Amino acid sequence: MKQIHNFQDNYEFHMHIEFRHLRTIKAIHEAGGLAKAADLLNTTQSALSHQVKGLEDQAGVELFVRRSKPLKLSAAGARLLRLAEQVLPQIEATVAEFTGLRDGHSGRMHIAIECHACFEWLFPVLEHFRRDWADVDVDIRPGLAFDALPALMKEEVDLVVSSDPEDIAGVEFIELFDYAPVFVASKDHPLAQKEFIEASDFRGETLITYPVERSRLDIFSQLLIPAKVEPAAVRQAELTAVILLLVASNRGVSVLPDWVVREVKYSSDYVTRPLTKNGLTRRLYAAIRSEERDKPYMQRLIELARIEARKLQDA
Repeated sequence: MKQIHNFQDNYEFHMHIEFRHLRTIKAIHEAGGLAKAADLLNTTQSALSHQVKGLEDQAGVELFVRRSKPLKLSAAGARLLRLAEQVLPQIEATVAEFTGLRDGHSGRMHIAIECHACFEWLFPVLEHFRRDWADVDVDIRPGLAFDALPALMKEEVDLVVSSDPEDIAGVEFIELFDYAPVFVASKDHPLAQKEFIEASDFRGETLITYPVERSRLDIFSQLLIPAKVEPAAVRQAELTAVILLLVASNRGVSVLPDWVVREVKYSSDYVTRPLTKNGLTRRLYAAIRSEERDKPYMQRLIELARIEARKLQDA
């Protein structure tokens, strides 16, 4: 007995559509004819006609009702126009975004801060920067809970504010400004009678600091640790205002950057004194990846940081 096998041909429909095809359909629809559309697209009427013919051959249907004037889309052409109106704006927005990224007019600015007191001057900087560079995504990630410089190299952050430059391949430490760590005490404190403060003066004192590692505090890294001096006690406070309140109440003494103590220099409740006879000077840096140094928004942020800090220091 002969077996009969029925075979059914499987037909797969493929249509190759390029962005230029979508632009062509949209231009012809808006212009009402091939000649005007060709002018809009800066091409020839013949080239557009070949494009449309190629699309129609692929689709197996007409895209335009050719007997109408102005030229009108067929049902299939209208479907392609809807696709063009959906896709082309997204493509144009993406191209604009990449152009901005390439030219340094848009991008990301995630900042890590190893210096706790830097919030005092950085917020006004970012507020000014945000107004001028609205297309740059700005965020602050305090560098206190993680290693900021490794995060910079991994591109998890884009700028690190630090006073401790390191020799790291691909990373540049750009100078921002110099500052002086300043001793602050109540006007009634015995040390208020001294012209300057030495390491040994802290032995009997409660030192009020920000809640960060000692290695990141100038008073320890630059004065107490080298002199092998330990204060009687260390008390921590998150906010500068709280530190100053405790100092004014004679609960302890503190050492703060000069841009912070501008508010107390003229207050009768406090005294400020230099550390050591010649004073201490520290330098703050912006650590960035070398390839991003020339981006316009990066240069502008660094410029604003310098300006704002000096305004606070001179206040």
